[in-house]
Amino acid sequence: MSSHRGTDGVVIAGAGVAGAQTAVALRERGYGGPVVIVGAEPHRPYDRPALSKGVLMGTAQDPAYDIDFDALDVELRLGVEVTGLHPRTRTLDTTAGPVPYRTLVLATGAEPVPLPGADGVHLLRTLTDARRLRSVLAERRDVVVVGAGWIGAELTGVARASGCAVTVVEAADRPLAGSLPAEATAPMADWYAQAGAELLLGARVSAYERGAVVLADGRRLTTDAVVAGVGARPATAWLAGSGIALGPDGSVTADDRLRTSLPDVYAVGDCASFPSARFGTRLLVHHWDNALHGPRTVAAGITGGAPDPYDPVPYFWSEQFGRHVQYAGHHAAADTVVRRGKSTDTEWAVLWLRDGVPVALLTVNRPRDLAQGRKLIGVGARVDAARAADPSVPLKATVIAPARAQGPGEGPARPDSTFRADQVFSGQSL
Repeated sequence: MSSHRGTDGVVIAGAGVAGAQTAVALRERGYGGPVVIVGAEPHRPYDRPALSKGVLMGTAQDPAYDIDFDALDVELRLGVEVTGLHPRTRTLDTTAGPVPYRTLVLATGAEPVPLPGADGVHLLRTLTDARRLRSVLAERRDVVVVGAGWIGAELTGVARASGCAVTVVEAADRPLAGSLPAEATAPMADWYAQAGAELLLGARVSAYERGAVVLADGRRLTTDAVVAGVGARPATAWLAGSGIALGPDGSVTADDRLRTSLPDVYAVGDCASFPSARFGTRLLVHHWDNALHGPRTVAAGITGGAPDPYDPVPYFWSEQFGRHVQYAGHHAAADTVVRRGKSTDTEWAVLWLRDGVPVALLTVNRPRDLAQGRKLIGVGARVDAARAADPSVPLKATVIAPARAQGPGEGPARPDSTFRADQVFSGQSL
């Protein structure tokens, strides 16, 4: 591979899925200039969702992407951390020295929220973290998991499957309280007990001691290992003083083409928020699907194309206690909740509507619902809420009409009575 030392081409800060896919998308669009990826980890770019699944279970050892960076003539500078940005001179500060750029892509992702005074607590964000934690689980130790969010649930399931005794400490009154409303997440509390894990709700940690976690009410949980999963935040602290616009959540505030407030600087993936006309708000999406698709918009902008506004239907999935959980959309825009099936069943779903138009969907072991619902959210199709509440009726059969496009922030539009469901699902066996 050729070396582009001192390059003034495209520099990508971050070697996760967003950074790697930006490089691929640039080459696919015919960009022939230098492309350099600067990554803080020593590992070649890899698939991060595998960390809490195959890598932690020991069924996947190397989650590296099957991307031939040599053939793409993309230079990887690994084990190099970005520490500052100087837009006037178009230079990145890194632990290996300054790196000039002509165009810069910020793809530094997110980092776990740390727990104060929690030295020795395990986190799960990197491949090194996962391998270290895997050795702990393999010894079938007693484990305390702090946080019953998405990562906490996956960690708990893997730890129980590995033979560990697990206690989960959650400050809220239910799992996933910071992500989804109670109608979706309250039933998930039972999953922990069914898996043999103890879930302590409304419990706050006051101190970490050697071999124990002390709760605010005085309880002392003895343990061999503590794992924290209390959320993540954009990894953007290194941008302080650069003049780039950041939101109150720490995200880089990109526009609908993923351009930042600085010239020739883009932002994509977990570190960036973007305006959504579809949902009438700015979104910060910490999920793999967003990091996979955003790079196409970035590459189109860099290569002189006219990309469509970036306004996806957010999507993610999770494997929890033998259940396949999927979510699409943005439920905060909803005015109506429709449940499909009982939460005690092996499969069920929750559909959120606004003015009769689906805006979000959570499914448990109902992949067809997810596929059809995500499509309906994307086209703004209005549905019959009563029929949608019947889990035996396919979601595509509940369609009344789509919504015509409206201006930014106006939400779902009025239905178009000329619509037919077969126009949306034509040729698709969903």
